[in-house]
Amino acid sequence: MFEGNRVVAHTRSRYPIFQSPMTWIARAPLVTAVSQAGAMGLLENSIRDLAVTKREFAAIRAATNQPFGVNLPIRYLQMEPEEESAIIDWLLGQGIHFATTSAGDPTRYTRRLKDAGVVVYHATATLRGAVKAVDAGVDGLIVEGAESAGIRNPEEVHTFALLQAVREKVDVPIVAAGGIVDGRGMAAAFALGAEGVTMGTRFVASFESPVHLNYKNAIVSTPITGTIMTDNPPRARSRGLRTPYSVEVNEGRRERLPRNATLDMLYVQGDVDNTSGAAGESAGLIHEIKSVRQ
Repeated sequence: MFEGNRVVAHTRSRYPIFQSPMTWIARAPLVTAVSQAGAMGLLENSIRDLAVTKREFAAIRAATNQPFGVNLPIRYLQMEPEEESAIIDWLLGQGIHFATTSAGDPTRYTRRLKDAGVVVYHATATLRGAVKAVDAGVDGLIVEGAESAGIRNPEEVHTFALLQAVREKVDVPIVAAGGIVDGRGMAAAFALGAEGVTMGTRFVASFESPVHLNYKNAIVSTPITGTIMTDNPPRARSRGLRTPYSVEVNEGRRERLPRNATLDMLYVQGDVDNTSGAAGESAGLIHEIKSVRQ
């Protein structure tokens, strides 16, 4: 079906579809389900806790023999040099063949990973970042437009405009991210030069996602205007569900909750009104909770 597709060749998966490495969410149950379904599951690594990464990695390996990858969020892994090095050393010792990098300077890890035989894709929200990553030697790009809930370009450029701009400047395979939930969006991205797509919010609203059912229901019931941009340090901006909490934060009537409190209240307890989880504009196109395997 995807003969000659460079993303499939690089990932060794059946389909050129990535599951976004979302904090707390992209762990063993979801990554395993995505990989078993033939797409590319990506284990998140943004908590900077090697013990948790080891645990989740081992659980995936025990559950499936299908390909999966690991994300390295560069900015969030810049800790003590020996700790940072320990994470990279451990991953390379596991014989991983595919990794993504994000949120930082792609030169930081690319050469070391590639010298170890790892295929590296870098996620970027800017044309300048895309060119810099290719110059650094990455094998492919994840190009993430303003519809996404993930990394953010301070000057927002939407997915299909950014995709075309990047395609004009680089020859490496591109995976489009932001606002894509189904085959129609995937076909449109391919028409503009992508060879793969990444989905995050679509996978959050899946049976295999570990978040509370209230959050999944909030995603599938939200209208096309149901997301909102808010300031979210240390990231400049982020997109989440439009809830009473997020509106009040934007208007300066409520303090933003610490990140860990938000994760617990929303993902575990299901308090949708007093939090706002990350959600891309694609939330307005998702109308039911599905299994990854459908």
